[in-house]
Amino acid sequence: MYYDPLYIQTIYERQIYRIGKIMDVRTFCLGVLSLGDATGYEIKKQAEDGPFSHFYKAGFGSIYPALARLAADGLIVGRDEAQAGKPDKRVYALTPAGSAALADALTDHATGVAVRDDIRSEFLFLMFFAHLMPAHRVARQIDAHIALYRECLGHIEERARDPECAHKLPGHVFVRGVGLAVYRALHDYLRDNRDALLAELSARRQDAAE
Repeated sequence: MYYDPLYIQTIYERQIYRIGKIMDVRTFCLGVLSLGDATGYEIKKQAEDGPFSHFYKAGFGSIYPALARLAADGLIVGRDEAQAGKPDKRVYALTPAGSAALADALTDHATGVAVRDDIRSEFLFLMFFAHLMPAHRVARQIDAHIALYRECLGHIEERARDPECAHKLPGHVFVRGVGLAVYRALHDYLRDNRDALLAELSARRQDAAE
């Protein structure tokens, strides 16, 4: 049976598009609220400093309109809570319909088609042009990132030891393991290859000077 390559490409791109939509801001908000009630500010903090900071970036300009739409659709409900000396805060909670919508969104996009993660690294840009920088600046950058990755590993391991995290679901444990593997690999690679890179840079500059 013959399939037109253009048809196959179109189907593939549609699959990519569908998976790319899994982490729209509505799904993100539902995911955060599935872990507990939260304000819009707390949801934003999850995208900045919480576990979701590794998955998604969102700001107030997209979170609050998404919360309004989710409330209008009956997927979340909001309530006002008093604060001492401050205006009331709006706290959002997931409804049963919201829980079902989150499960549907996740299931609909779990098609088995892999999509390349969108990773950007200013550090790797600097290292790409390491031959144009003084060796001590290159070393400083590498050492700073070794320390950063060591700190990230320590943070993840500390969270794993937290009694409040002991009951986390299997998927949470799996994702934590991926994080440990990635940061450990980055840390070890920089540690093990730092001196070789600096030596190569030094040799090249010496050859150029001669």
